[in-house]
Amino acid sequence: MVGSGPNGLAAAIVLVRAGCSVDVLEADHRIGGGTRSAELTLPGFIHDVCSAAHPLAMASPFFRSCPLPEYGLEFVQPPVPMAHPLDGGRAVVLGRSLEETSRGLDRDAAAYRRLVRPLVADAPGLLAEILRPFPRPRHPITLARFGWSGIQPAEYLAMHAFKTDTARALIAGLAAHSMVRLSQFPSGAVALMFAVTAHAWGWPLVRGGSQQLAAALVRYLENLGGRVLVDRRVDSVDDLPAHRAVLFDLTPRELLRVAGSAFPPRYGRKLERYRYGPGVFKVDWALEAPIPWGSDICRQAGTVHLGGTLEEIVAAEDQVHFGSHPERPFVLLVQPSLFDTTRAPAGKHTAWAYCHVPNGSNVDMTDRIEAQVERFAPGFRNRIAGRHLMSPLDLERYNPNLVGGDINGGIADLRQLFARPTWMTYRTPNRSIYICSSATPPTGGVHGMCGSNAAEIALRRTLGRR
Repeated sequence: MVGSGPNGLAAAIVLVRAGCSVDVLEADHRIGGGTRSAELTLPGFIHDVCSAAHPLAMASPFFRSCPLPEYGLEFVQPPVPMAHPLDGGRAVVLGRSLEETSRGLDRDAAAYRRLVRPLVADAPGLLAEILRPFPRPRHPITLARFGWSGIQPAEYLAMHAFKTDTARALIAGLAAHSMVRLSQFPSGAVALMFAVTAHAWGWPLVRGGSQQLAAALVRYLENLGGRVLVDRRVDSVDDLPAHRAVLFDLTPRELLRVAGSAFPPRYGRKLERYRYGPGVFKVDWALEAPIPWGSDICRQAGTVHLGGTLEEIVAAEDQVHFGSHPERPFVLLVQPSLFDTTRAPAGKHTAWAYCHVPNGSNVDMTDRIEAQVERFAPGFRNRIAGRHLMSPLDLERYNPNLVGGDINGGIADLRQLFARPTWMTYRTPNRSIYICSSATPPTGGVHGMCGSNAAEIALRRTLGRR
């Protein structure tokens, strides 16, 4: 196994549980890939370098199959998974309860219940279907309901299902996680999926930082008999020890660099044509006090979406996809220290945020991000004690898998949603080499399912198991 991100560790665990001998080779001296934490700003302030809130972690069939609490993992559930402030001190809330969320949608309460309740009723079955590639439906009715609404782009879904700006803004913010235009598929499906996960499992944080999730996975893997070797950079398949199969937690550009010589030219050209999506510009703050939100409910939310109305978010995301930098970007913000006191010194706080930008951008978005926070939390800037910035190019230097700052492992539009990175998905023409990164289905996110799915295929195809 090359790479110790959540997908690499998930693949290793599946293989060891099946009786294989597994070594995980990590180029860095730290494990975790996208689930690392560090004191990025000031001493004593623990920030998540990449992922912070985890909407898919508790929904993941793989994570639910692992006894990770026995190995030190503790999820922290904010009272409110997500809040989305609007001008005038208003906010729409995605609550743990479907009924709580509906009550805040006024004239759209009934419409929201009709849309989401049937999906929440069979949430485990639905997520088991959509987090696996080309499912053979065991829950066909639920999957059909999801597909009927989710096939619609989020902009269309919001405009036609709802009448109020609050409900439409809620859908827009959820859909913007997809990093595709809100007029494209699968943005509607992404919005519904995140609504379902909030109601069924919440959007938890990890106590002590996201690094603790990777640490728990490693402890579980080592207890099963697997090994993790750090400072073991792999620059060529020739560097690998003797093996029957190797799984790469790498996106296509890095895979080509390391293993291109092991593939026929035609497959290599397909990997070269793989498309990466928008990058992100990320800011971490050390704060003297909590963010002074204009709406009190935002102080109970782990995640806050900053972007205003549906129309504003659509416009901002369109600008990014056409190569420009919006003055009012859509911002995803997480405030871990409100709910996890291990993240900052007593009385102090941390916050984490990013916005989407064109791939490879070198434009500093700090002022625009902070202006969006200040818009809904007047006085925010006065509470900043320190900040740490990561541009798309900084993110790529930190982790070469994040090409141009793309944290999703490649754009997940209709063309590349299932054929990731090709129609062979986890397989390659070389029967001993597999891909298990976020460049395979079901795309990015901390869920481990790319690795779990790839390992199951490797077991059947190369190792003759199951």
